[in-house]
Amino acid sequence: MTKQEILDAIHGKMIISCQAIPGEPLYLEDDSVMYLMARAAKRAGTPAIRTSSIRDVAAIKKETGLPVIGLVKINYPGYDSYITPTMKEVDDLVAVGSDVVALDCTLRKRGDGTTINEFIAQIRQKYPDIILMADISNYEEGINAWKCGVDIVGTTMSGYTDYTSKKDEPDYELMTRLAADIDIPVIGEGKIHYPDQAVKALQTGIWSIVVGGAITRPLEIAQRFMKAIDEGVK
Repeated sequence: MTKQEILDAIHGKMIISCQAIPGEPLYLEDDSVMYLMARAAKRAGTPAIRTSSIRDVAAIKKETGLPVIGLVKINYPGYDSYITPTMKEVDDLVAVGSDVVALDCTLRKRGDGTTINEFIAQIRQKYPDIILMADISNYEEGINAWKCGVDIVGTTMSGYTDYTSKKDEPDYELMTRLAADIDIPVIGEGKIHYPDQAVKALQTGIWSIVVGGAITRPLEIAQRFMKAIDEGVK
């Protein structure tokens, strides 16, 4: 699919994130079950999947045939960012056929001494036609990523940096401001737990949304029920 075909397919829709990382119940060291989550997501009608790890990108593309937003979560010494932080992860995602490559575009410390602006420029020089999704945490970072030439800005990191508000709900204000002020698609992501929140997020004017934990992380879903029950019976 071309860039425009992918963007048209996701417009006004919900992308489902199917991810499992070490320590989570659905993570297996020697295999992956995320393609089964992606199978269910496709049957539900999602136009695209967001996933982490090279093996899951490959398995989900094979299973669903849907466009995949790929990323790699990895912690390197000296890096505050952990979503596709270096060129190695970009290379691997391109090689496996990620339709979109997502990366942390916050303004936090990078262990190699480069700025995120320099890193984006390096990616563009090496892969001029790649579709890049910038995961940001605040308005300044969204504007910066847009000016650096990314194709999509996502509110993924709002509430997950030490300088953004820790609220257990989507950052509607950030979605609204970015949708109004930049001329590329804005994807609302992060803490969309319920259908009414998904609808409200799309009503801010953003291009589409990503929902993950509320659908594809059974431990998180179960804990939300348990917490509500515990609080309700006290």
